[in-house]
Amino acid sequence: MIAELGEAGHFEAWEEDRLDKAIETVVIDDLVLGESPRMIAHDSDHVQVIAAVEGALPPIVVHRPTMTVIDGVHRVLAYQLRGQKRIAVRFFDGSAEDAFLLAVKSNVLHGLPLSLSERETAAVRVVRSHASWSDRAIAHVVGLSATTVAAIRRRSTEESGQSNVRIGLDGRVRPLDAAAGRIRAGQVIAARPDASIREIAREAGISVGTAHDVRRRLLQGLDPVPPNQRMEAKAARPARRQVRGRVTDSCSEVLDCYQQLRRDPSLRYTEEGRSLIRRLGMCMLDEEGWQSLVDAVPPHQAMDVANLARSLAALWQKAADEISSRAAIAV
Repeated sequence: MIAELGEAGHFEAWEEDRLDKAIETVVIDDLVLGESPRMIAHDSDHVQVIAAVEGALPPIVVHRPTMTVIDGVHRVLAYQLRGQKRIAVRFFDGSAEDAFLLAVKSNVLHGLPLSLSERETAAVRVVRSHASWSDRAIAHVVGLSATTVAAIRRRSTEESGQSNVRIGLDGRVRPLDAAAGRIRAGQVIAARPDASIREIAREAGISVGTAHDVRRRLLQGLDPVPPNQRMEAKAARPARRQVRGRVTDSCSEVLDCYQQLRRDPSLRYTEEGRSLIRRLGMCMLDEEGWQSLVDAVPPHQAMDVANLARSLAALWQKAADEISSRAAIAV
């Protein structure tokens, strides 16, 4: 059933911003009748009907960069059937994917409406090309219900690449996962401590007020995500089998892991966290560094140094086991 298309100021603004208001006349042979949301390129009977209409037909919409007809293929064919050489157009200056989006919206209700299967097929493509748009915004464009679009999004093979934010019909950006938005804000603050609140909010896809709260929490040494939101995120997360973390002896992987820890706001902005980073940093060596350490041990101290290294490794192993146990309880 076609969704009722109500007021959607954001989309209309998006469309008008790229659609030239001027009407121009172009040579029909210069146009490209390319990709269409229709399964059948055109309906011959419909072409005959509109060709019989006297007078000029409404301007068609053409993608300026490619001269591809976005809306009005049947009108172009009708003009050709009449023997006319030129046609009135309005040019669209957006991307190819935005042009497809407009083609779908333009053919949902007027003229020869898209069938349900055509609208659903179009929705699959729009969900992938405009992943940050909310289900309601996409539904408004493709003429389906938001529930149907949500189901299509879940089935999409591109789901793993979906954006963490959704842009609604009103143009407002809302995080899909409030906790993820706060974590992203924390990462932005860690990478650029001098970034303004508005920059943090924009990059993390959260409100200015939330960005303020994240910065305040980090300055107080707190986790950027409040306990209640951590619980909500955990409850919403699908159950999955826990796998034991992989231990590696690759120096490059160990150093990469250490650099990730150094960037974590929950460690960088607390005294205990900074102390942990410093202690771990004292153990960070590349392949050449470890070899230099081994070569520096005099032969008469080799066994003592080796035993000391094993004892320290045992203490680190004990700490690792306790950390792992706590992590298992927290999951």
